[in-house]
Amino acid sequence: MQVNDRMSRIVEHNGVVYFAGIVSDDKTLDIKGQAARALEIAEERFKEAGVTKDTLLRAEIFVKDIYRDFADFNSVYDAWVSTTPPARACVEANMASEGTLVEIIFTGVKA
Repeated sequence: MQVNDRMSRIVEHNGVVYFAGIVSDDKTLDIKGQAARALEIAEERFKEAGVTKDTLLRAEIFVKDIYRDFADFNSVYDAWVSTTPPARACVEANMASEGTLVEIIFTGVKA
């Protein structure tokens, strides 16, 4: 399940699935574009791990500039999230790459 020398992108323990931080693979996009792309990648990983949006427990969201991008991020997230949304935290953070505007970490359970 997507493992390299440094980390695993997906880890399962007792039916709980932990996802590594997910970012857009296109850093030229604005916050809405990066959010949408990160959520697309998340859904691909959910499918691989047997998780759905309805079985998410937690979303940890890191935004590079929360004052500038919080509302635009939320407009994309709100349209995407399940009607049974996970617990969520959203904070501002420096990113590992300059062009990354958002990173999302999910925890879910097998569907």
